[in-house]
Amino acid sequence: MNHTSGTTLHSMQSNTVLSQTPEPLDPQLVERRERVFFVLAAFFICCMTLLNVVGITRFIQLGPLQLALGVLPYPLTFLCTDLICELYGRARANFVVSVGLGLNVFIFAFMSLGSYLPSVTGAAVPPWQVLQLAESISTPTGATISGSVELFQLLYQCTAGAVFASMMAYVTAQYADIKLFHFWKKLTHGKHLWLRNNFSTLVSQGVDSFMVVSITFGALFVAGAMQLSTLLLLMGSNYLFKMTVALADTLPFYFLVGKLSRYLHIDNQSVA
Repeated sequence: MNHTSGTTLHSMQSNTVLSQTPEPLDPQLVERRERVFFVLAAFFICCMTLLNVVGITRFIQLGPLQLALGVLPYPLTFLCTDLICELYGRARANFVVSVGLGLNVFIFAFMSLGSYLPSVTGAAVPPWQVLQLAESISTPTGATISGSVELFQLLYQCTAGAVFASMMAYVTAQYADIKLFHFWKKLTHGKHLWLRNNFSTLVSQGVDSFMVVSITFGALFVAGAMQLSTLLLLMGSNYLFKMTVALADTLPFYFLVGKLSRYLHIDNQSVA
């Protein structure tokens, strides 16, 4: 009797274990999910790289806003991380941000190396490599350049500080965005998609705008080459633009989450 009961109990436990074992995913579905993740990650990296390459080489006027050209694609990085958070979870989003940080370090290191390597001389110098300046100019680092300057050195002076500033702001804002996104998702039990999308982005973009402008142009302000009102205008314009994009992407975010959740067979109500 005891032997029979033990056998029955063991059989029941085995069936329970088997029933709890997750079924293997369809290889085509796995490939589909990885392809979408790759596209989102690539778009994230592309927008981030544009910020560093274009940077503050040109300022534009959008109504009352004065913006560096490189800022325009950057708010879309937050849309990408929010989508990755929603569809793939916090670990995947943190991974993409960490890869972006590594690329930021690589860009900054390569630009610094390029500025220290010796230039060609004599007839080997191409005509576009050295620019003759009609008058002295000030760079974001607070230095003054006059006479002639190499094109690369001018670009380096204009972008190296911005790359470093964006790297510092990037680390703080992107990780904050992911943490806040999951905080709101857990607090609302996976509901109210608009709340976690907007509240996480609006706070993190505020941090980003303050840090990137203050670090990029702090040297100019300390040197007296930039007024406080101009610095505050740049911060305000930067944040107002990012805030507008964040609010405007709410409907696309809902649309993409709905479409991709069905396409990838993902339950986005999970708060994990």
